[in-house]
Amino acid sequence: MKRILLTLMVAVAGLSVMAPDTYAQSNARADKRQKEMDAWHQDMAKFRARLDKDRQLNALADSLAGVQADAALRNQDFVLEANNVTFRNGMTTFVNSSTNFISVKGNRAVVQISPSNFASGPNGVGGVTVDGMISGTKVTTNKKGGTTLSFNVMGIGINAQVEIYMYPGSNSASATVYPNFNSNTVWLQGNIVPYENSNVIEGSSL
Repeated sequence: MKRILLTLMVAVAGLSVMAPDTYAQSNARADKRQKEMDAWHQDMAKFRARLDKDRQLNALADSLAGVQADAALRNQDFVLEANNVTFRNGMTTFVNSSTNFISVKGNRAVVQISPSNFASGPNGVGGVTVDGMISGTKVTTNKKGGTTLSFNVMGIGINAQVEIYMYPGSNSASATVYPNFNSNTVWLQGNIVPYENSNVIEGSSL
């Protein structure tokens, strides 16, 4: 009996020695997890702050680009650099903005559609280039701040109505070209930039 009691006393003593160590280890793990969570929250806060700053900078850049584009549009001194073109059959093609555009410089307009990057086409850059003189220019602004420029353009290879709509707050725009001699209407989507800032490549006109 004494031996059993002695064994129990030793076991209890051992547990009493181990308990503080186990408690300390548990606290250490909890502290480590808390530090990791605190570090994660700090990293996320920094990420959100950077993201908000980037959004503000992007919004400011869009606003400045929109102001420049609006002035260029009204002064008839701009290029709509298209990144996609939609044809009458509904097919939309993503295109190179340097070879697909509508440019206006004073009373002269150029419409160039070059959807092919492989064939040279009549203009030498994969499509067709037509230019002519502008008449009947009209600029309107809707209640949401969107600006529309419409005009007629007539030349050797073109006789069409052109309508360009620039979305409010940015330089994003869409354009519709209505040929007067057929129903091959074409739509362009892209960005408006001042004429002197454009890097388009103009092919040989018809």
